[in-house]
Amino acid sequence: MAEQIKSARGAAHSDDLSDDRPIRSTAWRWLLVIPFIATLWVPFFNMKSPELFGFPFFYWYQLLWVPLSAVIIFIVFRAES
Repeated sequence: MAEQIKSARGAAHSDDLSDDRPIRSTAWRWLLVIPFIATLWVPFFNMKSPELFGFPFFYWYQLLWVPLSAVIIFIVFRAES
C-alpha cells in the first residue's frame, strides 16, 4: 500500500515537470494594471462631487470598478485561453 502511494505521488510529480503548454501572451495581462491603478491612485478620486444618487464620487467611483474589474479579468481570461 505504501509503495502504491509513493508511485502515485511520483507519477503526479513527473507529470508536473513536463509542461507542454504554450507560453501565454503577456500583452493581454497589461489590461489588469488598469483597475489596479484606477483604484489605488487616490488623488484621482479624492473628491466629493459629482454625486450619483446622493453618493459622493469617492464611493461610487470605487464601487464602479468592482464590475469593471470583473469584466477586464474575464476579457484577459478569454483572450489567453
